[in-house]
Amino acid sequence: MAKPGKLQTSLEYSLARMVLSGLGILPRPLAIAVGLSIGRLAYFLAGNLRRTGQCNLEIAFPEMPEPERRQLLRGCFASLGRLLGEFSQLPRATAESLRKIIEYDEVGLAHLREAEKNKRGVIFLTGHLGVWELHSFGWSALEYPLSFLVRPLDNPRIEEMIEAVRTRFGNRAIDKQSAARQSLRVLREGGTLGILSDLNTQTREGVFVPFFGKLACTTAGIATLALKTDAVVIPTCAVWNKERKRYFFHGDPPVELVRTGDHDKDIEVNTARFAAAVERMVRLYPDQWLWIHKRWKTRPEGEADIYERRGKRGKG
Repeated sequence: MAKPGKLQTSLEYSLARMVLSGLGILPRPLAIAVGLSIGRLAYFLAGNLRRTGQCNLEIAFPEMPEPERRQLLRGCFASLGRLLGEFSQLPRATAESLRKIIEYDEVGLAHLREAEKNKRGVIFLTGHLGVWELHSFGWSALEYPLSFLVRPLDNPRIEEMIEAVRTRFGNRAIDKQSAARQSLRVLREGGTLGILSDLNTQTREGVFVPFFGKLACTTAGIATLALKTDAVVIPTCAVWNKERKRYFFHGDPPVELVRTGDHDKDIEVNTARFAAAVERMVRLYPDQWLWIHKRWKTRPEGEADIYERRGKRGKG
């Protein structure tokens, strides 16, 4: 994709800064309320994204009644609005204010403490579920800084603005395009590495494994890192708990690595296990996942584009 020109870069940056700054000066409850309203409005205005979400939900929940799928999709847009409102508050958040809105999963935390005690590297296996920006940010403020893989935005000025927030408490961003050496170092030194593992991947970087019963091209990098470093892979996410009115840092037991002696098979098997762990979390909180991403875009050779085919069908 071509990078934006200077004028476009400046306009996009000005708009992003205006929105985040405008929300940021509001009291947190009001900023969240405005963010939710923006997300709900986007559901009606973003037709292409809505159609992608509908397609994904048909794949994931084929037997679910259509009204229920629509409700999940509305929840997805609302969750993104909540994320926007919450992110706007992070530049002035403190450890004390974060403790008031974050609750830990004690079971998941116990697995992490065990890994720390044994001085093993840890991979936070997570995805675009709930408030993923608060997950790494809150962890650095309340526990310790971690490293995380990121694909820089095409607009460098917006990327710089967002990274300044993400790294306020010492987190370190690692560019996915040149991440291998730095990631290995983090894990071999017993550090923690956060990886969003639920996006569509090109075939040169991934393998096809089941995700909601349909093959999805999934990054092979996590399995490669885990097998090379014997890191502990902990599925985790940060989601909004409506009943408790707090964010819940969910943690599952570590995914045990499989070693067969066949490198290619080990990569595929462990990637499938990681994808299944992410799917389990999405099933627990389905209205907070990023359904509007084309997760099944890359297809095995010979298969047609799912989204193009369904888009044409929808116009008929």
